[in-house]
Amino acid sequence: MKKVWNSLRTALVFAVTMIVLCGFVYPLALTGVSQLLFPKQANGSLIEIGGKVVGSSLIGQDFEDARFFKGRPSAVGYNTYTAEAKKAGTYAGLSSGSYNYAPSNPDLKKRIEKDIQKFLKANPDKERKDIPMDLITASGSGLDPDITPEAALVQVDGIAKASGLSKSELKAIIQRNTTAKMLGSFGEEHVNVLACNLEIAQKIGIIS
Repeated sequence: MKKVWNSLRTALVFAVTMIVLCGFVYPLALTGVSQLLFPKQANGSLIEIGGKVVGSSLIGQDFEDARFFKGRPSAVGYNTYTAEAKKAGTYAGLSSGSYNYAPSNPDLKKRIEKDIQKFLKANPDKERKDIPMDLITASGSGLDPDITPEAALVQVDGIAKASGLSKSELKAIIQRNTTAKMLGSFGEEHVNVLACNLEIAQKIGIIS
């Protein structure tokens, strides 16, 4: 009986110790270190304008205004919705994800064609062959905040006409908000859409 009790006590002590270490000590230590060394990233990489949070550099937003850069297609509409959609029950709440259409699914072709036509309407001086792949392919999360430099540059002419900003100004905005490859070799260069659009909004007087 004593042997059984000792075994149970050992198991209980081990279980309590692991609960304390993994459930309290480790999370608190990780939170403390991240807040100390990487406070912005630990709090969601939030972007503030005039003391108000306008978004996160890690989460894409839906921009319909012709004066702003457009991001990648999103199966969840970047979690935007109207009061009418919510009232009608067509808003399913915060989510992420992609269409997950198979290549053989005719809905995939329809979705891509719809996005192509939408782009060509906003950029009448461009042709189908000019459209970068990331502007017609959705990301896995549906919340991708970045596009390629090519996808940003191809939109410059249309945005210049709509916003009144010069092409050189817009190209400079793209350059300032482009992140290079990690260590010069890993990954790809990418442009943060929200950061670019906030600069445009400031230049045309929407925000100060």
